[in-house]
Amino acid sequence: MAKTIFITGASRGFGRIWTEAFLERGDNVVAAVRKPETLTELSKAFPSNLLVLKLDVTDKQASFDAIETAKAHFGRIDVLINNAGYGQIGAVEEVSEQEVRSQFETNVLGSLWTVQAVLPVMREQNSGHIIQLSSALGLNTVTFMGLYSATKFAIEGLTETLAAEVADFGIKVTLLQPGPYDTDFNGSDSLAVSEPIPAYDGMKKVFWEYAQAGDSGNPAATVDALFALVDAENPPSRLILGKIALPWVKQTYEQRLKTWESWQEISVAAHG
Repeated sequence: MAKTIFITGASRGFGRIWTEAFLERGDNVVAAVRKPETLTELSKAFPSNLLVLKLDVTDKQASFDAIETAKAHFGRIDVLINNAGYGQIGAVEEVSEQEVRSQFETNVLGSLWTVQAVLPVMREQNSGHIIQLSSALGLNTVTFMGLYSATKFAIEGLTETLAAEVADFGIKVTLLQPGPYDTDFNGSDSLAVSEPIPAYDGMKKVFWEYAQAGDSGNPAATVDALFALVDAENPPSRLILGKIALPWVKQTYEQRLKTWESWQEISVAAHG
């Protein structure tokens, strides 16, 4: 049976790839984008099962209006994929107040508004699946991407709490955690760069060399994983995409456990 999928950030990267894939397999797709003209050709190819909506996810009322329009058009919303977001390169010292606010408004609040908007629809249906785009950088950190990681760590905490709150309504929730992929994430529309402080130039050179030499995954290879996820009767609460993230995360958490355990005597004494 065809599903109705609502995808934010559907004009490029993962969002565009998944939009096309769901359409090609016969699902209904609501593609929420800042620039609807980017999907003109796709609308012509799939006139009956693609609804393109203009949406700036930082606009709370617009997010609620978009969900209402989607519900009215297709009758239901089975899956919400919160994919909209962008990255920020800059040392913690370098990022400006406006960059911090913009990053959180898009990556965190933008996700929150669509979740709040869709929950009444899914509660009425007594079914639904919310997929939140986190990242390997929501589990781990690298230099110069601390602000982006902060937003993804926020998504992790928000989404884990959400899952516990909506389970009794038949609503499933999944955190999707991609590692590095060869999308257009490094383009000007997806990645902002802070005003540099020269003291960090040497470290930043190493950062860019490593980033360019990394083994990035093929984003088209994620399609089958998305199909499996939205079709699963009991989807996982977390799903890592790619081969890079899991070994990296395991190493980090093993080190964290080792540190906590080595300080356990002091930790327990601090209880009083």
